[in-house]
Amino acid sequence: MDYFINCNTSPLTPYTPPLDSSRVAHLYRRLGFSASVQTIDQATGQTANTLVNNLIAEAQNMSPLPAPPWANWNNSNYPADRDESNEIKRTQEATWRIAYTDALLNNNLRDRLSFFWSNHLVTQLEVYRCNQFLYEYIDCLQRNALGNFKTMVHEIGLSSAMLYYLDGAYSNGNNPNENYARELFELFTMGEGNGYTEEDIIETAKALTGYVNRGEIGCTKVTFDASKYNNDQKTIFGRTGNWGYDDVLDILFEERANEIGYFICKKLYEFFIHPDATDEATNAQSIINGLSATFITNNFELAPVVSQLFKSQHFFDENALGVIIKSPFDMFLNLMNETSFSYDDSMLSTVEEACRLLGQEVFNPYDVNGWQRNRTWINTNFMIGRWLTSEMVLQKFYGAQQEEFRDFAMAAVGENNRNTSNPRIVVEAIVNKILPKGLLTEQDFNNAMDVFMIEEVPDNYYGADFIEGGNGYWILSVSPEVPSQVYFLLLHLVRQPEFQLK
Repeated sequence: MDYFINCNTSPLTPYTPPLDSSRVAHLYRRLGFSASVQTIDQATGQTANTLVNNLIAEAQNMSPLPAPPWANWNNSNYPADRDESNEIKRTQEATWRIAYTDALLNNNLRDRLSFFWSNHLVTQLEVYRCNQFLYEYIDCLQRNALGNFKTMVHEIGLSSAMLYYLDGAYSNGNNPNENYARELFELFTMGEGNGYTEEDIIETAKALTGYVNRGEIGCTKVTFDASKYNNDQKTIFGRTGNWGYDDVLDILFEERANEIGYFICKKLYEFFIHPDATDEATNAQSIINGLSATFITNNFELAPVVSQLFKSQHFFDENALGVIIKSPFDMFLNLMNETSFSYDDSMLSTVEEACRLLGQEVFNPYDVNGWQRNRTWINTNFMIGRWLTSEMVLQKFYGAQQEEFRDFAMAAVGENNRNTSNPRIVVEAIVNKILPKGLLTEQDFNNAMDVFMIEEVPDNYYGADFIEGGNGYWILSVSPEVPSQVYFLLLHLVRQPEFQLK
């Protein structure tokens, strides 16, 4: 499919025309989990510079999720009875999942990026099994999501979640564990086999020892024990000294700035622009190099890179629209934001469970490499599941509040068409709000029209501007059939190939 070929040849220079609604929707789909019809309409006509600046400022000024009551607990705070203790822990975990899913749904760039970093600086709750460590980890990602990358790497490496996940909590001076040192270079900062040697890993592992004070009670924050630190001289990237944790980060970012800049900006490009950033895609390489230069010049601050990318002609190029396959969270959260359907914790739990069934369990990426994204989301194992779970979610919304389906349609057509008797206006508006580039062919659109025009509404009930002799009895704002028509149309659209893209 052409969707999977990177044909974007636009430069990194700023996009200056006022944004039309399709490009505003594109921006919100990429830097958040989409947005309501009202939000898109209000932003239409703004410049990329104004809108992106506002969204970055909003993200930077946003407080992290409030600490839950159990944020500083250890196992002594739970009942001695194991079953009772486990039940409380499961409830805490479920509550925190819902709170974070709600943040993803509402917080645009800040939590789009915190979710991105959770799939880059990976840990797995199922490995360290401590809700307190999970809170500390998510808090770190939210505080640093749009901050300084070096600071985020430094903090996350000392988080108890990461120290347990990559065995740093067991790395003693006389027996260094190489797991974190390897992943620090290979997955977190430079890329596999790029800019480091096996000897660099061995020496770095020695410098990262000593963070092994795990306390006598489970779920106690890991701290440094100087007696378990390796005091040998270490040579890392050609520099010799009795290096410790802070030294490793300083040396890494000083000696391998170019490697880090390119690797991180390539990851950002593949996630926000197009998954194809291969050596053959020369324009993609040029864009990544430009972003990397900005990243390094600004001492690894993320905001200038994100600002440059999201304001660029490259980002708003027609070939950038609708070319990334939605993850499960994209699929459901985009739909919820675009329709503005009401939801409660039960719905968020349903969505989180549907994502888990489709291979994206929040707090548990597939492995240390994270979810691999894009084509992996639509393999034969998951495609039917995507249809069925989307239908299940829509069915739950429809059962809870049918009239909201009419509300969505009226918002989509705009103020001047709320009393329309022309079903084509309604279907076009909904298709354009739900699908990033509409439907591929006229026949596809006609099929959607057929679904919307259910048998309960005789053809002549539609307006004369749609069908000759129409009497206009059918009116979007009042006809009782409208909620079910919108519902059936959405059920149809979530099965279309175009719905899988963002």
